[in-house]
Amino acid sequence: MTIFIHETAIVDEGAKIGSGTKIWHFSHISSKVDIGEGCSFGQNVYIANNVRIGRSVKIQNNVSVYEGVELDDYVFCGPSMVFTNVRSPRAKFPTESDAYEVTRVCRGATIGANATIVCGTTIGSWAFVAAGTVITKDVPAYALMAGVPALQIGWVCVCGETLKLDSAVGHCKCSRNYCLNNNQLSQVEASPG
Repeated sequence: MTIFIHETAIVDEGAKIGSGTKIWHFSHISSKVDIGEGCSFGQNVYIANNVRIGRSVKIQNNVSVYEGVELDDYVFCGPSMVFTNVRSPRAKFPTESDAYEVTRVCRGATIGANATIVCGTTIGSWAFVAAGTVITKDVPAYALMAGVPALQIGWVCVCGETLKLDSAVGHCKCSRNYCLNNNQLSQVEASPG
């Protein structure tokens, strides 16, 4: 597989880009990045230095991924969502790069359009952040988050469907099963029939 880079995109020398990745119109990939295979970067995406992006990540139009952000495999970033990397930015007092806080988006998580992720937070695996949500604290795996500031309003399956929990057990129409224990959801194998 080859890498596709649109003629209007800028990819700085030294960037590591996995095969099958597509970089679309007016995007800019900095030199010190590590991007996995099969990713897709929409129009006007900026990836800063020292960012690590896993495999099969999809970043929609108008998203900037700043230094300090780590995206695991299969992460989805909706159009115009925002990452931050400094908690108290000031134009008069520039921040040194060692002050950037780490923000981690774990495997399979989705961040909806126009959501804001405040730096220093971790979004758990397969969590779903609704459009327009502002994340200020860590998000558990499989959590469905919405609001400003974000509140957990439910749980989601790996496939993205909202789960209905019966006591501490959840079943998705896609046949995956879940168990809730101490406010942590985990996927469980179906019992042999």
